[in-house]
Amino acid sequence: MCRKSIWLVVIFLIISGCAYSHKTIREKVHTVYVVEGSRDSMVGRFAPAFLTYNHREAYNRIGRPSARFDKRKNEQIYVDHRKPVIYFMTRDFSTHKGCYTNLIYRIQFPRVPFSLIPYHLSAGKNVGLLVIVTMDEDQRPLLITTVGTCGCYVASVPTTYLSLDAFPKDWKNELLFVYGERLPAILNYKNLKKPRLLVHLRSAVHRVMDLEVAEEEMLLASALYTTISAPLTPAEALEKIPIKGKTTSFYHNKWPLKGHVKGAIKPWETLLLSIVSLDFFVGMDKVYGDSSVTGNPFYTSLKPWNRKASDLWEFQRFLKFRGWRL
Repeated sequence: MCRKSIWLVVIFLIISGCAYSHKTIREKVHTVYVVEGSRDSMVGRFAPAFLTYNHREAYNRIGRPSARFDKRKNEQIYVDHRKPVIYFMTRDFSTHKGCYTNLIYRIQFPRVPFSLIPYHLSAGKNVGLLVIVTMDEDQRPLLITTVGTCGCYVASVPTTYLSLDAFPKDWKNELLFVYGERLPAILNYKNLKKPRLLVHLRSAVHRVMDLEVAEEEMLLASALYTTISAPLTPAEALEKIPIKGKTTSFYHNKWPLKGHVKGAIKPWETLLLSIVSLDFFVGMDKVYGDSSVTGNPFYTSLKPWNRKASDLWEFQRFLKFRGWRL
């Protein structure tokens, strides 16, 4: 095969792996993960609910990162789909317009299964998703940002509380196209007693395929959904996973994998995107944190020259990079 043909195949695989068919498995009842216990705190009130498709497959279930030793006494990190958890953290930031709080929620799945038809570019283990709810000083949600814990497929959707002068200058009130997925242009939180963000997750690849705001009581009472409760747990717990009377981290703590999720190698992404991104571990899931500590920037753009500007941890800078004017 000539060099030109090889590159055409590579480009085709990348495009087909990023853009998915909008066909979904038809189910009479969908499974929705909701936070359990008290919703009195701001973190509890605005925690998203997650709607999963094809829940009978274990890889589509939200789980708890866990640890064990294999027969050779080597540490294994895996996601236990029998014990769902929604991790959270908060982070404040400010701009010349005001002070804000990010409510950050993280969920983990056992894996994205390997598949050629459809092609799963992001196939690998211990994959996850972040949902960031940006709040103003009056505890109103302004912006919803979703991204894979690899930094892939980032999208920010405004709410009806966000002032028009904070939108990007080139904003169009149209559906958002995010690598084959279509997300709403705006989310309506107004006129609801107990609004709950509902995140629809595509089967197998765990991409965000839709976002909506629903009345919580109607969501919980609907015959269309079976709900599973998941505890809200501080994200720091991912650094102290129990294993045989001790603890271990979900993340590597030594170079060259420092800050990456253990066991989360993405072979297809490494093969096809490492040269483009100048990152051999591109697509590998990682810790959400300060790169000066983690050694691993949470960049959301494949272009190497945008690595710093697109770092989601430095949220004020990220907003400017994406054109938002909060």
